[in-house]
Parts: sequence; structure tokens; C-alpha cells
Amino acid sequence: MADDLPLPPWLRRVGVFDLETTGIDVTSDRIVTAHVGVLDAEGHQIVARTWLADPGVDIPEGATAVHGVTTARARAEGRPAREVVAQVLIALRSLLDQGIPVVAYNASYDFSLLAHEAVRHGLAPLSDPAPIIDPFVIDKAVDRYRRGKRTLSLVAAHYAVALDGAHEAAADAIAAGRVAQAIARQFSLPDTLDDLHTRQIGWARAQAESLTEYFISIGRLDPEDAVDGTWPVRPHAVDAANPLL
Repeated sequence: MADDLPLPPWLRRVGVFDLETTGIDVTSDRIVTAHVGVLDAEGHQIVARTWLADPGVDIPEGATAVHGVTTARARAEGRPAREVVAQVLIALRSLLDQGIPVVAYNASYDFSLLAHEAVRHGLAPLSDPAPIIDPFVIDKAVDRYRRGKRTLSLVAAHYAVALDGAHEAAADAIAAGRVAQAIARQFSLPDTLDDLHTRQIGWARAQAESLTEYFISIGRLDPEDAVDGTWPVRPHAVDAANPLL
């Protein structure tokens, strides 16, 4: 660990992405709000787009309690779900096609749910998006033994990143981007985006294996079950024991 390391060139302009949804099951839950933006080297947002969708299903009270969007509001103000999913995919593809990395906190959740939404609406999913930067995975890798949960709000506080309006898609997306930049100023990261992306695949797999062992030891998972460590897009079922909740 070091203080005030120079920001890697690939973090001087980054995309940011976050979803708020009807629940935590990536295979069946739906997008309620989405945000895609771009941050500069100082963490200022220079491009932004936020969507409110009508997910086509009732939003559970528990989900509304998290992000504040009711079923009535989504139906009255939201755009059709297929339209929102299509536009989010276009925005992300545009960034990635330009070589701009996209930061997403716990990326395997957001990108997996987006992939299932795409298939649901007959759209081509982002099956293997790259390069992705996931501060959740990176923080656990570079500061492995730090105690405490790794929710975005707690990790943002640890790195002195303001997070006003947690669980609001724009606020969470921007905070995640700034956390990624803060981590890079304290810890030496790979020299290239390709290397970082590849390492995150391995880190996420190892972290899932460790979490599986822990959950089995406390009886939260059966011995034959496992936390899915596929990153950044999980192919099937949700990890019902989501460590971020």
C-alpha cells in the first residue's frame, strides 16, 4: 500500500454503471432504474444518462424500501422496459467500443441481470463485456484482511468517497467510479486494463470459493452448494446468499 500513487492512465476517463432493481435474483428480477455515465480523472461526471423503467411487474415493498421507487411511480413515469434495456445496452457498448472501461460495483450482479433482461426482451446481451473495473472485487483482493463488510457505502466511507443517496443508481455509479480511482491511488494495480480484467476474473473466483467455505462452515449453504464466482457475467442462477445485502 502507498499514498498518492499517480492515477493509471486507464482510470483518467471511466464509464460508470449501476442498476436498481425489483430484487436480487439476476435471472428473474427486473430493472427499475439505471445509470450510465463517464467520470474524468478528478471524479467529476462529464457525461450522464439515467433511466426509470416500468419493469412490467410489481415492485416488492422491500425493493421500494431500498431505492424508493414504487410500482405506481414506475408505471406512471417509467419508460417501457424493453426500451430502457435497449438504451442501456447501447450506452455500455458505445463506451466499451471506444475502449473506455466501465466501473460497476459488484459487477457480476448488474451485468448478469442486464444480460437476462436483454434475453427476456429479445435483445443481444453483453455476454462478455470488457474491460470492466469492479471495486468490490479489487478492494477485497488488495486489502484482503481488512475487517468488516464490503458494501458500497462502507467501502466508500473507508476511502473517504462521499455517497449521498445510496441505492440511487446515479449516486451509486458515481461513488463506485470514485472508489476505483481512490483504490488506485493507494494500491499498485496492474499496468494494463487487459491484465486487470483478467486478474479480476481469478480474484472473483477465489473470493467466491472462500465465501463458499465460510457459508458452509456456518450452515448458510449446504456442502453441495457454492457461491457462483463467474465474473463479470454469471451464466445462470443468482447467488441467493448475496454478500452485499
